Amino acid sequence: MGALSHIRVLDLSRVLAGPWATQILGDLGAEIVKIEKPGEGDETRAFGPPFLKTKDGARGDATYFLSANRNKQSVTIDFSKPEGASLVKRLARRSHVVVENFKTGTLARYGLDYAALSAENPALVYCSLTGFGHDGPYKDKAGYDYLIQGMGGLMSITGQPDGTPGAEPMKVGVAVSDLFTSLYTTIAILAALIHQEKTGEGQAIDMALFDCQAAALANQAGNYLVGRTAPTRLGNAHPNIVPYQVFPTADGHLILAIANDRQFTRFCRAANIDQLASDPRFIANADRVGNREIIVDLLKPVLASRTTADWIARLEAADVPCGPINTIGEVFADPQAIARGLTISMAHAAAGPLDLVASPIRLTKTPPEYRSAPPILGQHTDDVLNGVLGLSPIEIEKLRSRGVV
Repeated sequence: MGALSHIRVLDLSRVLAGPWATQILGDLGAEIVKIEKPGEGDETRAFGPPFLKTKDGARGDATYFLSANRNKQSVTIDFSKPEGASLVKRLARRSHVVVENFKTGTLARYGLDYAALSAENPALVYCSLTGFGHDGPYKDKAGYDYLIQGMGGLMSITGQPDGTPGAEPMKVGVAVSDLFTSLYTTIAILAALIHQEKTGEGQAIDMALFDCQAAALANQAGNYLVGRTAPTRLGNAHPNIVPYQVFPTADGHLILAIANDRQFTRFCRAANIDQLASDPRFIANADRVGNREIIVDLLKPVLASRTTADWIARLEAADVPCGPINTIGEVFADPQAIARGLTISMAHAAAGPLDLVASPIRLTKTPPEYRSAPPILGQHTDDVLNGVLGLSPIEIEKLRSRGVV
Protein backbone atom coordinates (compact mmCIF):
# COMPACT_ATOMS: atom_id res chain seq x y z
CA MET A 1 0.00 0.00 0.00
CA GLY A 2 1.41 3.36 -1.00
CA ALA A 3 1.94 6.09 1.55
CA LEU A 4 -1.00 8.04 0.06
CA SER A 5 -3.31 5.10 -0.63
CA HIS A 6 -5.97 6.67 1.63
CA ILE A 7 -6.04 9.90 -0.43
CA ARG A 8 -8.30 10.71 -3.37
CA VAL A 9 -7.16 13.53 -5.69
CA LEU A 10 -9.61 15.17 -8.08
CA ASP A 11 -7.35 16.27 -10.93
CA LEU A 12 -8.72 19.11 -13.07
CA SER A 13 -5.29 19.95 -14.47
CA ARG A 14 -3.84 19.38 -17.91
CA VAL A 15 -0.66 19.83 -19.96
CA LEU A 16 2.40 19.33 -17.67
CA ALA A 17 2.83 21.20 -14.38
CA GLY A 18 -0.38 19.92 -12.78
CA PRO A 19 -0.38 16.41 -14.29
CA TRP A 20 3.27 15.86 -13.33
CA ALA A 21 2.45 16.71 -9.70
CA THR A 22 -0.60 14.46 -9.64
CA GLN A 23 1.39 11.64 -11.25
CA ILE A 24 3.87 11.88 -8.37
CA LEU A 25 0.98 11.67 -5.90
CA GLY A 26 -0.39 8.71 -7.85
CA ASP A 27 2.97 6.95 -7.76
CA LEU A 28 2.89 7.38 -3.97
CA GLY A 29 -0.42 5.56 -3.83
CA ALA A 30 -3.08 8.27 -4.14
CA GLU A 31 -6.21 7.61 -6.19
CA ILE A 32 -6.16 10.15 -9.03
CA VAL A 33 -9.44 10.94 -10.77
CA LYS A 34 -8.53 12.94 -13.87
CA ILE A 35 -11.38 15.00 -15.32
CA GLU A 36 -11.17 15.59 -19.08
CA LYS A 37 -13.42 17.21 -21.64
CA PRO A 38 -15.45 14.67 -23.61
CA GLY A 39 -14.12 14.08 -27.11
CA GLU A 40 -10.97 16.18 -26.53
CA GLY A 41 -9.26 15.46 -23.25
CA ASP A 42 -5.97 16.82 -22.03
CA GLU A 43 -4.32 18.92 -24.74
CA THR A 44 -1.15 16.86 -24.52
CA ARG A 45 -2.93 13.83 -25.97
CA ALA A 46 -2.41 15.66 -29.29
CA PHE A 47 1.12 17.02 -28.60
CA GLY A 48 2.85 14.89 -31.23
CA PRO A 49 4.37 13.30 -33.09
CA PRO A 50 5.48 10.90 -31.82
CA PHE A 51 2.24 9.08 -31.07
CA LEU A 52 1.61 5.69 -29.56
CA LYS A 53 0.54 3.02 -32.05
CA THR A 54 -2.42 0.97 -30.87
CA LYS A 55 -2.74 -2.79 -31.23
CA ASP A 56 -4.82 -2.36 -34.40
CA GLY A 57 -2.27 0.01 -35.94
CA ALA A 58 -4.21 3.22 -35.32
CA ARG A 59 -2.71 6.43 -33.92
CA GLY A 60 -2.98 6.61 -30.15
CA ASP A 61 -2.14 9.35 -27.69
CA ALA A 62 0.99 11.47 -27.95
CA THR A 63 3.96 10.23 -25.96
CA TYR A 64 3.94 13.64 -24.22
CA PHE A 65 0.65 12.69 -22.53
CA LEU A 66 1.96 9.24 -21.62
CA SER A 67 4.92 10.73 -19.76
CA ALA A 68 2.77 12.48 -17.13
CA ASN A 69 -0.42 10.50 -16.61
CA ARG A 70 0.11 7.00 -15.27
CA ASN A 71 -1.75 5.82 -12.17
CA LYS A 72 -4.79 7.92 -13.11
CA GLN A 73 -8.42 7.27 -13.95
CA SER A 74 -9.73 9.25 -16.92
CA VAL A 75 -13.29 10.50 -16.44
CA THR A 76 -14.86 12.65 -19.15
CA ILE A 77 -17.15 15.38 -17.83
CA ASP A 78 -18.12 18.65 -19.50
CA PHE A 79 -18.32 20.92 -16.48
CA SER A 80 -19.30 23.89 -18.63
CA LYS A 81 -22.75 22.27 -18.48
CA PRO A 82 -24.58 22.62 -15.13
CA GLU A 83 -25.05 18.86 -14.84
CA GLY A 84 -21.35 18.34 -15.42
CA ALA A 85 -20.35 20.96 -12.86
CA SER A 86 -22.68 19.25 -10.39
CA LEU A 87 -20.90 15.92 -10.94
CA VAL A 88 -17.51 17.53 -10.32
CA LYS A 89 -18.83 19.14 -7.13
CA ARG A 90 -20.05 15.77 -5.91
CA LEU A 91 -16.65 14.24 -6.63
CA ALA A 92 -14.96 17.12 -4.76
CA ARG A 93 -17.07 16.36 -1.68
CA ARG A 94 -15.59 12.86 -1.71
CA SER A 95 -12.00 13.94 -2.37
CA HIS A 96 -9.14 15.03 -0.14
CA VAL A 97 -7.42 17.19 -2.76
CA VAL A 98 -8.41 19.15 -5.87
CA VAL A 99 -5.69 20.22 -8.33
CA GLU A 100 -6.47 22.66 -11.15
CA ASN A 101 -4.50 24.89 -13.49
CA PHE A 102 -7.09 27.10 -15.16
CA LYS A 103 -6.65 30.84 -15.53
CA THR A 104 -7.65 32.95 -12.54
CA GLY A 105 -11.43 33.15 -12.21
CA THR A 106 -12.26 30.47 -14.79
CA LEU A 107 -13.57 27.80 -12.42
CA ALA A 108 -15.51 30.32 -10.34
CA ARG A 109 -17.86 30.66 -13.33
CA TYR A 110 -18.91 27.05 -12.80
CA GLY A 111 -18.96 27.08 -9.00
CA LEU A 112 -15.77 25.01 -8.88
CA ASP A 113 -13.46 27.51 -7.16
CA TYR A 114 -12.06 27.05 -3.66
CA ALA A 115 -14.71 29.18 -1.97
CA ALA A 116 -17.55 27.11 -3.43
CA LEU A 117 -16.03 23.67 -2.98
CA SER A 118 -14.60 24.26 0.51
CA ALA A 119 -18.01 25.45 1.68
CA GLU A 120 -19.26 21.91 1.10
CA ASN A 121 -16.01 20.14 2.07
CA PRO A 122 -14.11 22.21 4.70
CA ALA A 123 -11.33 19.61 4.81
CA LEU A 124 -10.57 20.03 1.11
CA VAL A 125 -7.04 20.87 0.02
CA TYR A 126 -7.51 22.97 -3.12
CA CYS A 127 -4.35 23.52 -5.15
CA SER A 128 -4.38 26.03 -8.01
CA LEU A 129 -1.49 26.36 -10.47
CA THR A 130 -1.32 29.42 -12.71
CA GLY A 131 1.36 31.29 -14.59
CA PHE A 132 1.56 34.22 -12.18
CA GLY A 133 -0.65 33.49 -9.18
CA HIS A 134 -4.02 34.88 -8.13
CA ASP A 135 -2.89 38.42 -7.36
CA GLY A 136 -0.55 40.99 -8.81
CA PRO A 137 -0.73 42.80 -12.15
CA TYR A 138 -0.14 39.61 -14.17
CA LYS A 139 -2.76 37.43 -12.49
CA ASP A 140 -4.90 37.27 -15.64
CA LYS A 141 -2.02 36.37 -17.97
CA ALA A 142 -1.68 32.86 -19.33
CA GLY A 143 1.57 31.23 -18.32
CA TYR A 144 3.45 28.71 -20.44
CA ASP A 145 6.80 27.16 -19.64
CA TYR A 146 8.65 28.88 -22.49
CA LEU A 147 7.36 32.31 -21.45
CA ILE A 148 8.19 31.64 -17.82
CA GLN A 149 11.74 30.51 -18.64
CA GLY A 150 12.15 33.90 -20.32
CA MET A 151 10.26 36.11 -17.86
CA GLY A 152 11.62 34.21 -14.85
CA GLY A 153 15.25 34.93 -15.73
CA LEU A 154 16.36 31.44 -16.72
CA MET A 155 16.96 32.24 -20.38
CA SER A 156 19.06 35.27 -19.47
CA ILE A 157 21.67 32.92 -17.97
CA THR A 158 21.31 30.06 -20.47
CA GLY A 159 23.09 30.07 -23.82
CA GLN A 160 26.43 31.13 -25.27
CA PRO A 161 27.97 34.40 -24.05
CA ASP A 162 27.47 37.56 -26.06
CA GLY A 163 30.10 37.95 -28.77
CA THR A 164 30.53 34.19 -29.34
CA PRO A 165 29.08 32.02 -32.14
CA GLY A 166 25.44 31.16 -31.57
CA ALA A 167 25.02 33.73 -28.83
CA GLU A 168 21.38 34.27 -27.84
CA PRO A 169 19.17 33.58 -24.83
CA MET A 170 18.31 29.88 -24.81
CA LYS A 171 15.57 27.81 -23.21
CA VAL A 172 16.36 24.53 -21.52
CA GLY A 173 15.62 21.42 -23.59
CA VAL A 174 12.83 20.23 -21.30
CA ALA A 175 10.03 22.25 -19.66
CA VAL A 176 11.88 22.83 -16.40
CA SER A 177 9.72 25.76 -15.24
CA ASP A 178 6.71 23.45 -15.34
CA LEU A 179 8.67 20.69 -13.61
CA PHE A 180 10.01 22.99 -10.88
CA THR A 181 6.43 24.06 -10.24
CA SER A 182 5.28 20.43 -10.15
CA LEU A 183 7.81 19.56 -7.48
CA TYR A 184 7.03 22.60 -5.33
CA THR A 185 3.33 21.83 -5.81
CA THR A 186 3.74 18.25 -4.64
CA ILE A 187 5.60 19.44 -1.54
CA ALA A 188 2.88 22.00 -0.79
CA ILE A 189 0.11 19.40 -1.16
CA LEU A 190 1.90 16.97 1.14
CA ALA A 191 2.31 19.71 3.75
CA ALA A 192 -1.39 20.58 3.47
CA LEU A 193 -2.35 16.91 3.83
CA ILE A 194 -0.36 16.68 7.05
CA HIS A 195 -2.23 19.74 8.35
CA GLN A 196 -5.51 18.23 7.16
CA GLU A 197 -4.79 15.01 9.02
CA LYS A 198 -3.87 16.85 12.24
CA THR A 199 -6.72 19.35 12.28
CA GLY A 200 -9.39 18.28 9.80
CA GLU A 201 -8.92 21.61 8.04
CA GLY A 202 -8.35 22.13 4.37
CA GLN A 203 -6.73 25.14 2.74
CA ALA A 204 -6.08 26.83 -0.57
CA ILE A 205 -2.69 26.54 -2.27
CA ASP A 206 -1.72 29.23 -4.79
CA MET A 207 1.19 28.02 -6.94
CA ALA A 208 2.65 30.22 -9.70
CA LEU A 209 5.12 29.13 -12.37
CA PHE A 210 6.74 32.58 -12.21
CA ASP A 211 7.33 32.31 -8.46
CA CYS A 212 8.72 28.80 -8.72
CA GLN A 213 11.08 29.70 -11.56
CA ALA A 214 12.39 32.69 -9.60
CA ALA A 215 12.97 30.46 -6.57
CA ALA A 216 14.75 27.88 -8.73
CA LEU A 217 17.32 30.47 -9.84
CA ALA A 218 18.99 29.44 -6.58
CA ASN A 219 22.62 30.63 -6.38
CA GLN A 220 22.18 32.82 -9.47
CA ALA A 221 19.44 34.76 -7.68
CA GLY A 222 21.71 34.98 -4.66
CA ASN A 223 24.53 36.27 -6.83
CA TYR A 224 22.29 39.13 -7.89
CA LEU A 225 20.58 39.87 -4.58
CA VAL A 226 23.88 40.12 -2.73
CA GLY A 227 26.07 41.64 -5.41
CA ARG A 228 23.38 43.58 -7.34
CA THR A 229 25.06 42.58 -10.59
CA ALA A 230 22.87 40.54 -12.93
CA PRO A 231 24.48 37.22 -13.95
CA THR A 232 24.99 36.76 -17.68
CA ARG A 233 25.12 33.83 -20.07
CA LEU A 234 28.25 31.74 -19.72
CA GLY A 235 27.44 28.88 -22.05
CA ASN A 236 28.47 25.67 -20.30
CA ALA A 237 30.60 27.43 -17.70
CA HIS A 238 29.68 27.94 -14.04
CA PRO A 239 29.40 31.45 -12.59
CA ASN A 240 31.07 30.58 -9.28
CA ILE A 241 33.37 27.61 -9.97
CA VAL A 242 36.27 27.13 -12.43
CA PRO A 243 37.01 24.82 -14.22
CA TYR A 244 33.44 23.52 -14.21
CA GLN A 245 32.30 23.25 -17.83
CA VAL A 246 32.42 21.33 -21.09
CA PHE A 247 35.75 20.95 -22.90
CA PRO A 248 36.36 19.54 -26.40
CA THR A 249 38.36 16.32 -26.47
CA ALA A 250 40.08 14.48 -29.31
CA ASP A 251 36.82 12.74 -30.26
CA GLY A 252 33.98 14.66 -28.60
CA HIS A 253 33.38 16.47 -25.34
CA LEU A 254 34.04 16.05 -21.64
CA ILE A 255 32.33 17.61 -18.65
CA LEU A 256 34.95 18.63 -16.10
CA ALA A 257 33.29 19.35 -12.74
CA ILE A 258 36.06 20.47 -10.38
CA ALA A 259 34.31 21.80 -7.28
CA ASN A 260 37.22 22.46 -4.90
CA ASP A 261 40.93 23.16 -4.79
CA ARG A 262 41.92 19.60 -3.82
CA GLN A 263 40.22 18.29 -6.92
CA PHE A 264 42.02 20.89 -9.04
CA THR A 265 45.37 19.74 -7.67
CA ARG A 266 44.54 16.11 -8.43
CA PHE A 267 43.38 17.06 -11.91
CA CYS A 268 46.62 18.89 -12.68
CA ARG A 269 48.64 15.93 -11.49
CA ALA A 270 46.59 13.47 -13.61
CA ALA A 271 46.86 15.76 -16.64
CA ASN A 272 50.63 16.26 -16.20
CA ILE A 273 50.24 20.02 -15.69
CA ASP A 274 51.34 20.21 -12.04
CA GLN A 275 52.73 23.69 -12.61
CA LEU A 276 49.21 25.11 -12.92
CA ALA A 277 48.25 23.82 -9.46
CA SER A 278 50.98 25.96 -7.90
CA ASP A 279 50.48 28.99 -10.14
CA PRO A 280 49.29 31.85 -7.87
CA ARG A 281 46.69 32.79 -10.48
CA PHE A 282 44.97 29.43 -10.06
CA ILE A 283 45.65 28.10 -6.56
CA ALA A 284 42.23 28.89 -5.09
CA ASN A 285 38.84 28.73 -6.80
CA ALA A 286 38.31 32.47 -6.35
CA ASP A 287 41.62 33.02 -8.18
CA ARG A 288 40.52 30.74 -10.99
CA VAL A 289 37.17 32.52 -11.30
CA GLY A 290 39.02 35.83 -11.54
CA ASN A 291 41.29 34.41 -14.23
CA ARG A 292 38.65 32.30 -15.95
CA GLU A 293 39.63 33.02 -19.56
CA ILE A 294 43.32 32.42 -18.92
CA ILE A 295 42.92 29.04 -17.22
CA VAL A 296 40.30 27.84 -19.71
CA ASP A 297 42.52 28.76 -22.66
CA LEU A 298 45.41 26.85 -21.04
CA LEU A 299 43.28 23.76 -20.44
CA LYS A 300 41.65 23.54 -23.88
CA PRO A 301 44.66 22.13 -25.78
CA VAL A 302 45.46 19.77 -22.91
CA LEU A 303 41.99 18.24 -22.89
CA ALA A 304 41.86 18.14 -26.70
CA SER A 305 44.91 15.86 -26.71
CA ARG A 306 43.05 12.73 -25.51
CA THR A 307 39.74 11.03 -26.21
CA THR A 308 36.78 11.40 -23.88
CA ALA A 309 37.08 7.78 -22.74
CA ASP A 310 40.81 8.22 -22.03
CA TRP A 311 40.14 11.28 -19.90
CA ILE A 312 37.31 9.65 -17.97
CA ALA A 313 39.46 6.62 -17.14
CA ARG A 314 42.43 8.77 -16.13
CA LEU A 315 40.47 11.34 -14.10
CA GLU A 316 38.17 8.89 -12.35
CA ALA A 317 41.25 6.97 -11.23
CA ALA A 318 42.46 10.26 -9.70
CA ASP A 319 39.05 10.94 -8.08
CA VAL A 320 38.35 13.96 -10.27
CA PRO A 321 34.65 14.46 -11.15
CA CYS A 322 34.07 14.23 -14.89
CA GLY A 323 31.76 12.58 -17.36
CA PRO A 324 30.48 12.26 -20.92
CA ILE A 325 27.49 14.00 -22.53
CA ASN A 326 25.07 11.15 -23.20
CA THR A 327 22.25 11.07 -25.68
CA ILE A 328 18.90 10.11 -24.15
CA GLY A 329 19.29 6.67 -25.67
CA GLU A 330 22.66 6.31 -24.00
CA VAL A 331 21.16 7.38 -20.67
CA PHE A 332 18.72 4.47 -20.57
CA ALA A 333 21.33 2.01 -21.89
CA ASP A 334 23.80 3.04 -19.20
CA PRO A 335 24.63 0.26 -16.71
CA GLN A 336 23.75 2.58 -13.83
CA ALA A 337 20.31 3.28 -15.29
CA ILE A 338 19.75 -0.44 -15.75
CA ALA A 339 20.93 -1.23 -12.23
CA ARG A 340 18.62 1.41 -10.77
CA GLY A 341 15.64 0.26 -12.83
CA LEU A 342 14.98 3.63 -14.46
CA THR A 343 12.50 2.19 -16.96
CA ILE A 344 9.31 0.27 -16.27
CA SER A 345 6.88 -1.56 -18.53
CA MET A 346 3.13 -1.17 -18.10
CA ALA A 347 0.15 -2.69 -19.91
CA HIS A 348 -1.61 0.05 -21.87
CA ALA A 349 -5.29 -0.53 -22.62
CA ALA A 350 -4.96 0.28 -26.33
CA ALA A 351 -1.34 -0.48 -27.14
CA GLY A 352 -0.20 -3.32 -24.90
CA PRO A 353 3.27 -3.14 -23.31
CA LEU A 354 4.45 0.43 -22.81
CA ASP A 355 7.86 1.55 -21.53
CA LEU A 356 7.91 4.55 -19.20
CA VAL A 357 10.45 6.30 -16.99
CA ALA A 358 10.30 5.02 -13.42
CA SER A 359 9.81 7.27 -10.43
CA PRO A 360 13.17 8.33 -8.96
CA ILE A 361 11.73 8.17 -5.43
CA ARG A 362 13.21 5.35 -3.32
CA LEU A 363 11.29 4.47 -0.16
CA THR A 364 11.99 1.26 1.78
CA LYS A 365 8.55 0.92 3.39
CA THR A 366 6.18 2.60 0.92
CA PRO A 367 7.85 2.57 -2.49
CA PRO A 368 6.18 4.02 -5.59
CA GLU A 369 3.49 1.88 -7.18
CA TYR A 370 2.80 1.33 -10.85
CA ARG A 371 -0.85 0.31 -10.80
CA SER A 372 -2.14 1.47 -14.17
CA ALA A 373 -0.77 2.81 -17.44
CA PRO A 374 -1.79 6.26 -18.70
CA PRO A 375 -5.51 5.95 -19.47
CA ILE A 376 -7.25 6.28 -22.79
CA LEU A 377 -9.74 9.13 -22.86
CA GLY A 378 -12.77 8.40 -20.68
CA GLN A 379 -11.56 4.89 -19.83
CA HIS A 380 -12.87 5.04 -16.25
CA THR A 381 -15.91 7.30 -16.58
CA ASP A 382 -18.48 4.63 -15.83
CA ASP A 383 -16.39 3.03 -13.07
CA VAL A 384 -15.94 6.29 -11.16
CA LEU A 385 -19.44 7.65 -11.62
CA ASN A 386 -20.85 4.33 -10.45
CA GLY A 387 -18.28 3.42 -7.81
CA VAL A 388 -17.78 6.86 -6.24
CA LEU A 389 -21.07 8.64 -6.91
CA GLY A 390 -23.37 5.63 -7.07
CA LEU A 391 -24.88 6.48 -10.47
CA SER A 392 -26.60 3.62 -12.24
CA PRO A 393 -25.70 2.56 -15.79
CA ILE A 394 -29.00 4.05 -16.99
CA GLU A 395 -28.23 7.41 -15.34
CA ILE A 396 -24.74 7.44 -16.84
CA GLU A 397 -26.08 6.65 -20.30
CA LYS A 398 -28.58 9.51 -20.06
CA LEU A 399 -25.73 11.89 -19.16
CA ARG A 400 -23.72 10.57 -22.09
CA SER A 401 -26.59 11.09 -24.50
CA ARG A 402 -26.76 14.76 -23.44
CA GLY A 403 -23.01 15.26 -23.91
CA VAL A 404 -22.39 15.76 -20.18
CA VAL A 405 -19.97 12.81 -19.92
